[in-house]
Amino acid sequence: MTDSVPNYLPVSLRQGYTTGTCAQAATKASVQILLGICREEDMTFVEVELPKGKMLELEVLDIKIDYKETEKFPYAVSCAVRKDSGDDPDITNGILVYSRVERKNRAGKEPVTIDGGDGVGRVTKPGLEQPVGAAAINRVPRRMILKEVEKACMEAGYEQGIHVEISIPEGKRLAEKTFNPRLGVEGGLSVLGTSGIVEPMSEQALLDTIYLDMRVKLAGREKKYLVMAPGNYGLEFLEEEYGLEESSVVKCSNFIGQSVDMAGGLGCEGLLLVGHIGKLIKISGGIMNTHSGQGDCRMELLACAALLAGLSGQAAREMLGCVTADEALSKCTEEERRLIMAQVMEKIEKHLAMRAAGRMKTGAVAFSRVYGILGKTSLSDRLMKEIL
Repeated sequence: MTDSVPNYLPVSLRQGYTTGTCAQAATKASVQILLGICREEDMTFVEVELPKGKMLELEVLDIKIDYKETEKFPYAVSCAVRKDSGDDPDITNGILVYSRVERKNRAGKEPVTIDGGDGVGRVTKPGLEQPVGAAAINRVPRRMILKEVEKACMEAGYEQGIHVEISIPEGKRLAEKTFNPRLGVEGGLSVLGTSGIVEPMSEQALLDTIYLDMRVKLAGREKKYLVMAPGNYGLEFLEEEYGLEESSVVKCSNFIGQSVDMAGGLGCEGLLLVGHIGKLIKISGGIMNTHSGQGDCRMELLACAALLAGLSGQAAREMLGCVTADEALSKCTEEERRLIMAQVMEKIEKHLAMRAAGRMKTGAVAFSRVYGILGKTSLSDRLMKEIL
């Protein structure tokens, strides 16, 4: 009996690196020249360690050095790194990401400050990863930039302050083609990345890879159970909460429905989906491809769940004006969140079971970085026990 989905090997696609990695590398190059660790003429390439330990060497471009008339040491240095999205059809491919670092008198609690310049967006609505008014440079890129500056300062014995400004000259123009304005990021692009690597988004290649991963994980198992997560947030949560290593989890990207289909075709007996509420809320409305280009309705679904849970129309209307699921849930009390999530998880359970069509047991766990575990379907604990 043959499998019900293609069993050929996946197409190999070239990975790229994120805007966050570009900012990290440009910062390392700039601060090393600024502090005299490396000469300008020797700074042709820079090697950086990505968040998960992988090393990457990138070319350094457009070096600019500023001096004050009375000083022989540089006052500020700017370097650029060109974004390479690999085989991913990303509009930011080929853009230059700049980092300008300058000396400052050490003052206050933050000797190293990081901000956005030309072409880096500003957060204008609450609920995003950075506060309102801050540059849209996300948490992981900020951490990696800070690491490079602190390491260089220690190596050079420099004890004063450093200010880092990230800029993307083409950012303002390109941002108009993204979801940034709708999400509450104005004036430019976001500096993103959790792993530092851009995974190619060819749909067929990704589906083939997910299928192969499932087949390998199920091979030789007496009990054929799988746990899957859409992305890095889910992988991190599973490791922190359940001690499950990344190698034990199927990374299904946005392809929830097709992954359920493939698991059923491979004879899986039980499938547990674990994901951030921002993704899983879509499944409560039957949206089985959670990519923003396929459908959103996050706030509408949360507002509907709030009404079903007995909250007022005014509370539901407030949710509709939110940017993220976490922000919407922040409008509620703890008890109201519990009631809302009970409605959401009931709908998620129904849609996963419908997609599985009786071929296997299904379950889901929804979490938030703010609130932790928000909800579980009725079989989730039993499925997790089998998986563990």
